[in-house]
Amino acid sequence: MSETSLPPRGARARIDGAIGGALALIAISMAHAALPGGGLQPTRPARLSPPLAAARASASRPAPPPALIVFRPPLPDGEIGSPFGLRQLPWEDKPRLHAGLDMEAPQPEAVLASADGVVTRVGQDPGYGRFVELTHAEGLTTLYGHMESFAPEIRPGAAVKAGSPVGRIGSTGVSTGVHLHFEVHDRDGRPLNPELFLGRAFATAAELPLRAARRIPRRVRVAFVSRIPRIKQAQMQDRAERAQALQQLAALKVSGGRVRSVIIPSPQPVPAQPPADGRPPDFCDRAARKPFPPARPCGLKRAQEIAP
Repeated sequence: MSETSLPPRGARARIDGAIGGALALIAISMAHAALPGGGLQPTRPARLSPPLAAARASASRPAPPPALIVFRPPLPDGEIGSPFGLRQLPWEDKPRLHAGLDMEAPQPEAVLASADGVVTRVGQDPGYGRFVELTHAEGLTTLYGHMESFAPEIRPGAAVKAGSPVGRIGSTGVSTGVHLHFEVHDRDGRPLNPELFLGRAFATAAELPLRAARRIPRRVRVAFVSRIPRIKQAQMQDRAERAQALQQLAALKVSGGRVRSVIIPSPQPVPAQPPADGRPPDFCDRAARKPFPPARPCGLKRAQEIAP
């Protein structure tokens, strides 16, 4: 009888290990299948809440470069009463450029710096009244006119932050009422349309709308004002009287001759006053400015000269 050959001891150990591993996998699978969840489930990533997701997305994006200049309205609650462009006022013979914006406020309030800058001028002007001028990036300047008063810290050379007060709205200078006159100029002093700058931020000099802001609309705006300055009232009266005199001249007809000159009366005639020394006025020698002696008054000399 022949004997059956057995595998070596090492090979038998490997076979026993493989069988044991297979049995262990089967037992683990059966145990998971018996769980209430019905076995293994694929894991999903947790969802983030919308605010957290937005914050993470904004943090991942690169930060934008800082703005070169940001323009804010000088009167946050103000309204534009007269825009930039050609305008004719009641006392003007022809239209002229209104080089800024007239902004009205519901009540007297502080005038704010439109952008970061340095105070260039602070003063009083016959037309602008009390005004402040600021210089900003790229040589741009802003002007604030007709103000009632200046802020205490406003002086030439002082640095000003956007939104800080420069003065208080008023009606100084040639003004038709309480309002702010606001202008923007380029580095060469040319006026720009402020509406193209207010409420906007510019990151580079190339973004500044300089060419578009220099354009002047062709439309002429005839302004109606509620109050005419006293000095302009006198000018309007003088112009009306001169126009009336010219109309009378045009209607005048002279037979057999022509009109050589017309003397237009002054709106406020000045009465002649005798000299302090009591002598008659020096009419006949006014060019030489040499008064005649009392023994030979001006009228007497002229009478002797023209007598035959």
